[in-house]
Amino acid sequence: MTLFANKWFHIPKGLVTPILDLSCYLLAFRFLGGKFIRISVISTLFVSLFYDLWEQFPYMLPDLSDYPLAAALLGGVFVGIGVGLIVRQGGSSGGDDALALSISRGTGWRLSRAYLFTDLVVLGLSLSYIPVIRIAFSVVTVMLSSLLIDFVQNFRRQPEPETAGE
Repeated sequence: MTLFANKWFHIPKGLVTPILDLSCYLLAFRFLGGKFIRISVISTLFVSLFYDLWEQFPYMLPDLSDYPLAAALLGGVFVGIGVGLIVRQGGSSGGDDALALSISRGTGWRLSRAYLFTDLVVLGLSLSYIPVIRIAFSVVTVMLSSLLIDFVQNFRRQPEPETAGE
């Protein structure tokens, strides 16, 4: 949405991003509570820290620019597992995660469906300025990542034990 607002309305990305994130976090506070916000702030700071840290190193993976399907699949795996681990701990890595979690909680949808819904809306709007073939590879990425987020969040999760007398 940041890129869309910048492209069509010429709103600076540095202004749009915090406004969208804040809006999503306010919605998340309503549906998910203060503990979620605290964990998310910590998660977001660590994501940013590691992002900057990894940019200090040379590329560790081969350049997949000539292999967009491989890039889409690997991107989906890395995003799905990484975000899935953050969500599993009760947080989010940014406003888009907070939005998907809020939609999931508010509608009763599986988390993968909420992620896919928000991502497909953004990709649909992006068709107005990004070539269809690039959007198609992005759809592969978001389909895989949304399924993996859901899988990682629920992997071998034990049901909460019931206590007698409640």
